[in-house]
Amino acid sequence: MKAMVTGGGGFLGRYIVDGLLARGDSVSIFSRGEYPELAAQGVVCHRGDLQDAGAVEQACEGADVVFHVAALPGIWGPWESYYGINTVGTRHVLEGCRRAGVRKLVYTSSPSVVYDGKEHLNADESLSYPTEYMCYYPKSKAIAESEVLAANGTNLSTVSLRPHLIWGPRDNHLIPRLIERARQGKLAKIGAGDNLVSMAYVENAAEAHLKAADLLEPGAACAGKAYFINEPEPVRLWDWIDEILSLVDLPRVKKRVPVGVAKFAGGILEGVYSVFRLKGEPRMTRFLASQLSQSHTYSVEAAKRDWGYDPKVSYAEGMRRLREWLRG
Repeated sequence: MKAMVTGGGGFLGRYIVDGLLARGDSVSIFSRGEYPELAAQGVVCHRGDLQDAGAVEQACEGADVVFHVAALPGIWGPWESYYGINTVGTRHVLEGCRRAGVRKLVYTSSPSVVYDGKEHLNADESLSYPTEYMCYYPKSKAIAESEVLAANGTNLSTVSLRPHLIWGPRDNHLIPRLIERARQGKLAKIGAGDNLVSMAYVENAAEAHLKAADLLEPGAACAGKAYFINEPEPVRLWDWIDEILSLVDLPRVKKRVPVGVAKFAGGILEGVYSVFRLKGEPRMTRFLASQLSQSHTYSVEAAKRDWGYDPKVSYAEGMRRLREWLRG
């Protein structure tokens, strides 16, 4: 199979590339950075921006399947940035696939596209998109996902995967930030600290993308649908964070902030950052306070039923591998 991976040098994208190479597929990537270590393994590296339609189309040429993983994540920032990369960029990928004759598109989405500000407990794909969003990332991804699924047809088969809280070795975003904040004494539990979350170990998430791609074709059960991707059993978020910190010999999180206080502070900080156009992102937002205090768990029964999703790496094994990586 000839595969092209947008964001192939990133966290999840790199694991997808590794999986493709391991089974002998021909791989190219489209990214903003340079990755000589991938080029040395025979990966064709296209460098560009998702907002450049011509560059995206060129990267799609010759591919049998495109894994669209690249996105702008975050809880704060201007709408134009999220819309330009996540929404318009995805439109360019769709058009690039059509023009290049690509037959399959696997889109990496997020459960946040259906986050309505409420707790989700063993939620399934019947959840609809909310009418309002608490930040721009999920809004931009929801628009993109809906267009990807609407594009499914006889010439281009599409599927959307929604991995929740991706973690594991080589994480360059979530875990490093948790550890840094803990070292600075800036980490505090929001609310009671007993909220449950579903998580997706990165190698399981990558394998899910490959398996969905293999089965994706016109008329397939998964074609034109979105699926939650995570381990079947949720964990207590703050227990998991404490375990992560223990891997680098940091103490458990002892500070605690009431949910109402965190949301109020988040609203104030959002206002300050908006009025004074401050760079970076607030330490707290209303969206972040909700995410850190509420339970968010998702059923993977649909993925199991329609295309045999079966995560191989257990939580214990994932933590062992993470410990080895963190300790170098």
